[in-house]
Amino acid sequence: MTSSAEPKTTRAPINDLRDWLREVEAIGELCTVDKPVERDEEMSAIGYLVAKQKPSPAILFNTISGFESSKFGARSLWNVLGPSVRRIALTLGEDPNTPTVELIRRTKDKLRSRIPPKEIAASEASVFENTITGDDIDLMQLPIPRHWPRDGGRYAGTADAVITRDPDSGYLNVGTYRMMLQGKDSTGLYLSPGKDARLHIARAWEQGKSLQVAAAWGIDPLYMLVGSQSFPKNVSEYEYAGGIKGGPVPVVKGKTTDLLIPAHAELVVEGEIRPGGMAPEGPFGEFTGYYGKPEAACPLVNITAVHYRNNPILTNALMADYPSCEQSGFFSIIRSAKIWDDLDKLGIPGIHGVYSHPAAAGGFGMVVVAMEQKYAGHAAQVLALTAQVPGGAYYTKWIVAVDHDVDPTDMDQVIWAMASRCNPIDDIDILRNTWSTPLDPSQNPPEKRPYGSKALINACKDHRYIPVFSTRTTLRQSTYEKVAANWADLGLPGVIPQVRAFETEDKFVYREEGQMNK
Repeated sequence: MTSSAEPKTTRAPINDLRDWLREVEAIGELCTVDKPVERDEEMSAIGYLVAKQKPSPAILFNTISGFESSKFGARSLWNVLGPSVRRIALTLGEDPNTPTVELIRRTKDKLRSRIPPKEIAASEASVFENTITGDDIDLMQLPIPRHWPRDGGRYAGTADAVITRDPDSGYLNVGTYRMMLQGKDSTGLYLSPGKDARLHIARAWEQGKSLQVAAAWGIDPLYMLVGSQSFPKNVSEYEYAGGIKGGPVPVVKGKTTDLLIPAHAELVVEGEIRPGGMAPEGPFGEFTGYYGKPEAACPLVNITAVHYRNNPILTNALMADYPSCEQSGFFSIIRSAKIWDDLDKLGIPGIHGVYSHPAAAGGFGMVVVAMEQKYAGHAAQVLALTAQVPGGAYYTKWIVAVDHDVDPTDMDQVIWAMASRCNPIDDIDILRNTWSTPLDPSQNPPEKRPYGSKALINACKDHRYIPVFSTRTTLRQSTYEKVAANWADLGLPGVIPQVRAFETEDKFVYREEGQMNK
């Protein structure tokens, strides 16, 4: 086994969004717009269109029409991570040129390390540069945008970090949820069934109590990554963020709640959800590329404090079709890593890669697992477990297992495996009444939601006939290396594509991200 083609790189930790922006600018993936733009639909339209370009930079709007004299002086960041694997790698503390499967592998390994957050003094927390409480709160002075023409209102986030505390165990959850502006000092909070904050609200109301809430609307994008995942309900996402960074994330106690908030966030609101407090919310253009369910009652957050840095930067996540869905790219990486980690914890051998495809409804809809078959029934086991582990259970409709000579991130190879190694009558199983979402437009009539179904597709070679399975055509490794060495001299365009499988004189050779296994 040789060393990886992409050596691991130790990078200085990113402490806040401004550190992150400097890193992004250094790799040439930040576009700054100084001319005035409209908050409603125009910023989101620009983000939608830029996300379809390659490369696809993050966009920082410095001037929002009508808010030039606002006391907040807020700016707005869109296409934060977008489809850029390079920006996602930076967010995860890795070299921006790390190949996708290797990035997922490293993230998976980092998820095993949990480091509790470090509480710092209020005087050291940059988020407390400015604080507004009581009647002085006026969220209408923030350029909170309408994303889509038929949205039911203006939405903060969902590139946010929403913090709640479990009323029973006391653990802090950090989630990413949409928040619709309801008034000068109130917002709605939309939560799908089974999400942590929704469970916290239900428990608090059962006890006749209010639930404290804090939300950071300008964040280090890492909080968006960890907040999007399903972790054990007794471990805070702050600990996973610390594990990824390699050190504790700084937090500070709120001023009107006892919640711990990101100490260097750009803007944080604190508030409470009172028993029975509800307000009409929605619809909203969602990660599926469709509007979500029609207007319905959602929990109402009464804002008690607003904290912000000078000239804060609001992070905005557009939900749309791929690749313009903010969730798609980062969710693909972090969710793949989480599912892979879940399989490792279960002791499942032979996993060589996991990929939640970003084009599949924001990374939710399809998971491909590359595996080396070790025993009879191994592929069926991997499919069934991938469908139901915490990282993969929600919404996923298509779970595909492929052999380890197939790159799970390359859909051309995955489709080739489905066409040449899968016999539909034998190799497709269906799971019914599985955990899904009210946002799934394919489940009709709508009252059937949030139940869904999953297709398990075995696109591996039939284990019983591997010895006599037709031989795949592969390049000889020596030939590939000769061509690679002469690629530029031959006048060939770009860089030579990576190849995952080779043939030698004596046996098949498999290569994974630069590693050779014979």
